[in-house]
Amino acid sequence: MLHFGRWKTAAILLVCLVGTLVSIPNLIPRAAFPDWFPVRQVNLGLDLRGGSYLLLEVDLNTVVRERLDSMVDGARTRLRQGNIRYVNLASDAPNRRIGLRVTDAAQVQAAVAALRELGNPIRASTGQDIPDVEVTTEADGQVWVTLTEAGLRAKAGSAVEQSIEIVRRRVDETGVAEALIARQGSQRILVTLPGVEDPNRIKDLLGRTARMTFHLVDEAATLAATPPPGVMILPGERDGERFGVRRRVEVDGANLTNARAGQDSRTGEWVVNFTFDSIGTRRFAQITRENVGRPFAVVLDNKVITAPVIREPILGGQGQISGNFTVRSANDLAVLLRAGALPAPLTVVEERTVGPELGADAIRAGMISLAAGTVFVFLYMGFAYGLFGWYANGALFFNLILMMAALSLMEGTLTLPGIAGIVLTLGTALDANILINERIREEVKNGRTPANALEAGYTKASGTILDSNLTNLIAMACLYGFGSGPVKGFAVTVAIGTIVQMWTATVLTRLVISWWFKRTRAKELPVLERPGLSFLQRLGRPLFRIVPDATSIPFMRGARIGLLTSAILSSASVVLAVYPGLEKGIDFKGGIEMEVRTPGPGDIGLLRGTVGGLGLGDAIVLQFGDPSTFAVRLPAQGDEGAVQRAVNQVRGALEQAVPGTRILRVEAVGNRISDELFLGGMIALGLSFAAMLLYIWFRFEWQFAIAGVVTLLLDTTKVVGVMVVTGIEFNLTTVAAILTIIGFNANDKVVVFDRMRENLRKFKTMPLEELVDRSINETLNRTLGTSMTLLLAALPLALFGGETLAGFGWLMIAGIIIGTSSSTFIAAPIVLFTGRTRLRRAEEPAPPPAGAKAAKR
Repeated sequence: MLHFGRWKTAAILLVCLVGTLVSIPNLIPRAAFPDWFPVRQVNLGLDLRGGSYLLLEVDLNTVVRERLDSMVDGARTRLRQGNIRYVNLASDAPNRRIGLRVTDAAQVQAAVAALRELGNPIRASTGQDIPDVEVTTEADGQVWVTLTEAGLRAKAGSAVEQSIEIVRRRVDETGVAEALIARQGSQRILVTLPGVEDPNRIKDLLGRTARMTFHLVDEAATLAATPPPGVMILPGERDGERFGVRRRVEVDGANLTNARAGQDSRTGEWVVNFTFDSIGTRRFAQITRENVGRPFAVVLDNKVITAPVIREPILGGQGQISGNFTVRSANDLAVLLRAGALPAPLTVVEERTVGPELGADAIRAGMISLAAGTVFVFLYMGFAYGLFGWYANGALFFNLILMMAALSLMEGTLTLPGIAGIVLTLGTALDANILINERIREEVKNGRTPANALEAGYTKASGTILDSNLTNLIAMACLYGFGSGPVKGFAVTVAIGTIVQMWTATVLTRLVISWWFKRTRAKELPVLERPGLSFLQRLGRPLFRIVPDATSIPFMRGARIGLLTSAILSSASVVLAVYPGLEKGIDFKGGIEMEVRTPGPGDIGLLRGTVGGLGLGDAIVLQFGDPSTFAVRLPAQGDEGAVQRAVNQVRGALEQAVPGTRILRVEAVGNRISDELFLGGMIALGLSFAAMLLYIWFRFEWQFAIAGVVTLLLDTTKVVGVMVVTGIEFNLTTVAAILTIIGFNANDKVVVFDRMRENLRKFKTMPLEELVDRSINETLNRTLGTSMTLLLAALPLALFGGETLAGFGWLMIAGIIIGTSSSTFIAAPIVLFTGRTRLRRAEEPAPPPAGAKAAKR
C-alpha cells in the first residue's frame, strides 16, 4: 500500500500530465493553432452552440420500383429482339417481381434465357458473383422475374451509400462548416449542421432527388386523354401545364460535369449553364442533330422545367436551362446538378433546431450547474472526511481533467445532457473515496496501526468499488445501445467518468496518501473527530458525521411495514401511470415543439389565433420566461412529410403575423420515429434490469439478485409515480435519468449486500435478522454520504439547469431519496425473508458461556 515503485509513480504522474496537456487545447480556439498541429478538442453539440439536426430516411420502395421499371423496359427490349411473343408484361411491386405470359409454349425457355440477362451481378459471401434476380416459370407459360433478398440488400445498401455521398456534396456546396453526415441504421442518414438557424433551404436541397433527364416530346400525346405505350404525361412549371414525353431517356443528367447559375446575355433572366462529359456530349450532339425542329424536354424529378425546340445541332457539349429562375433558385439547381442525383427520395423524419442564442443560454446554465455542484461536493467531502476528503477532492479535480482528455482524444461531442453527466459524475466519483475512508475509519477503530489500517481500507474496499461501479456501467451501456442523439453523449460521458473515477480513487489518492504518510510518519490517522483542536487543525479531521458510529437501529423490526408501504406506493404509481398516465414528451408521442421570440412583448391571443387558424390540430401556445418568448406545441401530423409541411406553415404564418419573430428552437418528430424511440427506451430499461439481475446473481447468492432487481423495479415504479404527480415529461432525457437512478440504486444495494456477505462469513452463528441490521448500520454513513454527494450534484441541475435539465435534476433527486430508503427498508427485508433458511441453514443460538448450568427441561 505504502510502497510505489519509481516506474509506477512516474506512470501515474505521466497519466495526469498527459491528461492535462490534452485537455488544455479545449480552452484555446482552434484557429490559434497552426494547421499542422495535431490538436484534438471536444466538440460542442448543437444544443450548446446552435444548429440543426436532421434525420433523413431513404425511400427504398422507390429504389425497388425503379429497378422493376427498368426490368420491364429491359424485358420488352430483349423479348422483342428474340421475336418472343408475350402478353401481360407488368411489375408486381409488393412482391418485388415482374411477370408476363409467353403465348407460345415452345418459346418459354428462350424467354427464360433472355430474362436472366436482366440480372446484375452481386458479390456473394462465398466470393462469387451471382445474379440479383431469379426467373421461375409456371405451367401456363407464366414467367416471373423476382429480385432476390441478396439483390435487394445490395441495391438498398448501394442506394444509402450513394445518398450519403450526394448529401455530403450538397451540404459542402452550401458552405456549412463542420457539418456531420453519417449513416444511422440500415436506411437513414444523420445530418448535423452547426450554426444553421433556419434549415429550410438545406431541407429543400436534401429533399429533392434532382434527377435530371432529357426526353423528346410527343406533341400528339400531350393532348391525348390516355398516353400511348412508351409515353408519359408530366406536369410543367405552370399550373395546368402538361407535356407528353417519351419514356426513353435520351441523355442522362449523370453525364453532367458542371453546372453554374448565370444570366442570359440577351434577356437578362437567370439561367443554369451546364456542361456534359464526352459520352454526354456525343449523345447530346446525336439527338439534337437528328431531331432539329422538335421540342426537347428537360425533366427534373418528373417535372418538365423547360421544353425548348431544337433549332440546330448542339455539338459543343454545353447547354442552358431557362425557366422563371430567381438568383437563389438558379444557384440551388446548379448545386443539385453538380452534386448529382439521389438514387431515391429522402424524407426528413426528425428535426431538431436550436438557435445560437439558446445554445449560449444552455452553456451558461450548464456551467453554473457544474460550478455549483463542484463547490457543494468539494465542501461536503472536505468537511465530512477531513484531510483525506481534501485529497479526494484533488483526485476529483484530476477526474474532471481526465474525462475531458478522454473526450478530446475521441473528439467527442459535449451536449447539454453530457454536461449533466459530468455534474452527476462529481457525486458518484466520490462514492469510492467514501467507501475507502469509511473502511479506513473502521480499521482504526478496530485497533489497527495506521499503516495496516490504510492497507486494509484500500484492499477491502476495492471489490465493493468494482461491483458498485460495474452496475452503473451496465446501465450506461443499455442507454447507449438504445438511446438516441444527445442521450448517447450522456451515456458516454457518465461511462468515461465512472471508469476514470475508479482509477483516481484507488490509485491516485493512494499515491498521495502514501506520500503524506511517508513524510509525516503519523502515529494516528486523521479519520476520527478530536475535540479541543484549533479551527485549522479541525479542518484536517472530519467535522461531522451524518449518523454516529455506534448507531444500532433495529431496521428489520419494521421490515413488514416497509415492504407493505412500498407495495402500496408502487401499486398507486402503476395506477397513476395508466390513468391519468405519463405526460409523454415529443420524443415518444411525436409532434412539433417550437420556441419563438417576438421583437417586443408578444400578443399571445394573436399568436394563438395565427397558429390555431392553420388547421393543424389542437395547437397550444404558452408564454414562458420573458413576455416575448412563447412555446408552440402541435400534435403529430401523420406522416413525416406532413410534419415538415406543418413546421413550414407555422414558421411562415408567425413571421407574417408578427414581422421580426425569430424561431429559437424547433423539434419535429414523426410518428414512426417516436414509436422507435419509445421502444428503444423501453428495451434499454428492460435490458438494464435483466443485466443487473444476472450480474448480482453472478456475484452474490440468488437471494441478493432477486432482492436487488425487485427493489429496483419498485424504485422505478415510484419514480414513474413522481413523474405523473409532478407533470415531468417522459422523454429520452428522463429515460436517461431513470437509468442513472437504476445504476446508482444498484450501486447502493451492492454495497449493503457486500457487507452482508462479509458478515455472513465473519459471524457464522449470528441470527440473520441481527446480521442484516448490523450490516445496514455499518454501511449507513457510506450510504447516506454517497446519497448526499449525488444530491448536492443534482440539486444545481434542478435549480439552474434550465428547462431541459430541471426535470432531469428533480427526477434524480426523487430517485436518490427513493433508492436510499429502499436499500434499507425494501432490499434488506427481501434478503431476510428469502434467505432465512438458505443463508442460515440452521440458526441455532450461540452456545452458553463456560460454567453456566444447563437449563432444566
